Amino acid sequence: MLDETEFLSDYGVRALSRAHLERPYVLRVDGKDLTVRYTSAESDSRQFGGNSNWRGPIWFPVNFLIIESLQKFHHYYGDDFKVECPTGSGNYLTIAQVAAELSSRLARIFLKNDAGERPVLRQYPQLQADPNYRDCIPFYEFFDGDNGRGAGASHQTGWTGLIAKLLMPRANE
Repeated sequence: MLDETEFLSDYGVRALSRAHLERPYVLRVDGKDLTVRYTSAESDSRQFGGNSNWRGPIWFPVNFLIIESLQKFHHYYGDDFKVECPTGSGNYLTIAQVAAELSSRLARIFLKNDAGERPVLRQYPQLQADPNYRDCIPFYEFFDGDNGRGAGASHQTGWTGLIAKLLMPRANE
């Protein structure tokens, strides 16, 4: 999960490993090849009724559950248990610090980067520059696993609204 060449994105945890971009998973059933390949946002398949987009994007409810689970595991394991984050970096963090890192990566979707742009609005440069709209942030259904742009329905305040909880400071940290 913490490998940046697979699940860990600059914007959270992907739904499918990015390794499947170069090496799609193929299952042969009854003489037919069923293939799952990584796509960073919208699906390239009509399978499952059209928008089978669980193939790589960032989904807030899944990421939120991972973060909450890591926080709970930290209560059990404490500060003595550390994991390498990201994988291969030589940087070891407590499980609570990993949860905070994932929260920070999700927040990057909505916060302005060094260029003053929000990845969520990557596909709308005119909104990024317009002083009347640049701070109007839509809550998309899911987010591109490679660049953080919003994708799918742009009114999913329900689960994407979890960003408010992730931006709140945590007590006792």
